[in-house]
Amino acid sequence: MKNKRLYFDIETSPNVVYSWRVGRRINLDYNNIVKERAIICICYKWEDKDEVHSLKWDNGCDKKMLKKFVKVADKATEIVGHNSDRFDIKWVRGRLLYHRIPDIVNFTSIDTLKDARSRFLLNSNRLDYIGQYLGVGEKMETGGFQLWVDVMEGDDDALQRMIDYCKQDVLLLEKVYKEIEDYTKVKSHLGVLNGGGKWSCPRCSSNNVKCNKTRTTRTGIIRREMLCHDCKRNYTISNKSYMDFIQWKLRNGQRI
Repeated sequence: MKNKRLYFDIETSPNVVYSWRVGRRINLDYNNIVKERAIICICYKWEDKDEVHSLKWDNGCDKKMLKKFVKVADKATEIVGHNSDRFDIKWVRGRLLYHRIPDIVNFTSIDTLKDARSRFLLNSNRLDYIGQYLGVGEKMETGGFQLWVDVMEGDDDALQRMIDYCKQDVLLLEKVYKEIEDYTKVKSHLGVLNGGGKWSCPRCSSNNVKCNKTRTTRTGIIRREMLCHDCKRNYTISNKSYMDFIQWKLRNGQRI
């Protein structure tokens, strides 16, 4: 079974509100909302596929688009985004709730912003900066907030520019994830997903692995550091999983 990894990004509209004045310290009640914010477009790409797909709202309504995206996302085992746990996924779910559309089910979320914050000390964790830092690309220029204004006023050219901007973000997201993948924790065990043991390689599902090192925790729990000969990646398994690995090798007539 192949791990179906989906990269995605969304662009959203602001609320339209009544306000007596403007400035940074303005406290507005939700009763001031004239028009609720919505999702303008969703762009997505399957791993190892070239095409970046796009969905867009229908004259300011995101219901049809969301119904289509849920069908796509339900096919994924992993969904990758940047700041997606805090923003994109919650935005999508909020709009699904609004339209009473059933939620996306059974997927593992990978948030590259969380990975960047927890694993590295970079000058910035923005996707644009990380892409440039790693030399894999950068975000497109939008021209600022005016693009959103033009989209909300029904400018089709502006909508297409926003979709192009969103597509570029998806391409950049995939490139960044590919660069940091080996430095982050595995979210889905591909070996088990393909019917293998917990000792198989979690990244490529290979059985061509060996134990490189044995260590114990302060509480006396044994951990085995494994190396995959096929993808050259290291990972850790429990001692019980290692014993299962030894039994598997014996059953298959392999040297220990």
